[in-house]
Amino acid sequence: MKPDIARYEKNLRDELDGSALYAALAAAETDPIRKDLFLQLSRAEAAHAQLWRDKLQAAGVDSARYLASFRTRVLGRLAQRFGPRFVLPAIAAAEFSDRDKYSGQADAIALSADERGHAAVIQAAASSRAGGLIGPNIAKAEHWHRRGSGNDLRAAVLGANDGLVSNLCLVMGVAGAGQASHAILLTGLAGLMAGAVSMALGEWLSVTNAREFARSQIAQEAEEIEQTPGAERKELALIFQAKGLPREDAQRVAGDLMRDKSAALDTLAREELGIDPAEMGGNPWSAAALSFALFAAGALFPVVPFLFVGGWTGIVWSLALSVVASAAIGLATSLFSGRGPAYSAARQVLIGGAAAGITYAVGALIGVSLS
Repeated sequence: MKPDIARYEKNLRDELDGSALYAALAAAETDPIRKDLFLQLSRAEAAHAQLWRDKLQAAGVDSARYLASFRTRVLGRLAQRFGPRFVLPAIAAAEFSDRDKYSGQADAIALSADERGHAAVIQAAASSRAGGLIGPNIAKAEHWHRRGSGNDLRAAVLGANDGLVSNLCLVMGVAGAGQASHAILLTGLAGLMAGAVSMALGEWLSVTNAREFARSQIAQEAEEIEQTPGAERKELALIFQAKGLPREDAQRVAGDLMRDKSAALDTLAREELGIDPAEMGGNPWSAAALSFALFAAGALFPVVPFLFVGGWTGIVWSLALSVVASAAIGLATSLFSGRGPAYSAARQVLIGGAAAGITYAVGALIGVSLS
């Protein structure tokens, strides 16, 4: 029973902190729509707290006098000083990390869906802006915004960089050991294939696992829509209110959506779970093929010269091509890193050169010791 008492007390403190924090946000909020939203969340957390207080009383334990945590007090004061929007990103991140905190507690299953819903609501409130999009097309607009974020470019550049740096180090290590040109070429091609296949397999497993997890999450959400439609309608209303709709309009839109369960599921999957049901994380086969091609493309530069020349000439040409490729990758990274093109290119060349120098020296030491 004692472990349960400690868990009850921790859960009670967490819920009371949540209620106090949302009340502080409501007190600092000037927008009546968002103020009402925070008050609703504060009342919901207070209701959760009452559940744990009742459990403590049933176990014969009087709940201690509540004192807000340091984090709650600091965030509340920051919200009063700078406005709720100043602290919402931090609160949204914390809610997201704690959204499944009740999933392993058998006596709190009823609260688990509420916590996930609160996380989605605060995420929506943190990302919304005055004058932004309002209404049932919010999910679609957010989806296109995320797709245009540049993540595909970043993944492509980093995939090619992985191939370039890893194979350059492998080739220079073998060259440092004093191996013949045909051995360097064979090693480089083997490293290209092994790395590309490994990256492709890893990407396939990653996307496949993500799709399977997404399916299970969506199935659970569909079950909640069937079993607790009132709670899901309330979540939708809170999400739309967080996006800027007045409370009455948000409740009306949520009610309209709940009449079409597929539309409600699509919206909840996007807003609460962060999953696009149309894509489910992408196609694992195309992701694997792209990963293979990007890694192989980068890994090819250090190897190509040894197809035509050998010895020190091949090493120099391998380094020269790799420097050019590293500079090009550095220029590409400047598109999403915010750094200047010259700085990004120089940094990439220096890092790649240092890695190649280290592996060449290690190869030379190993070659001398073996000989």
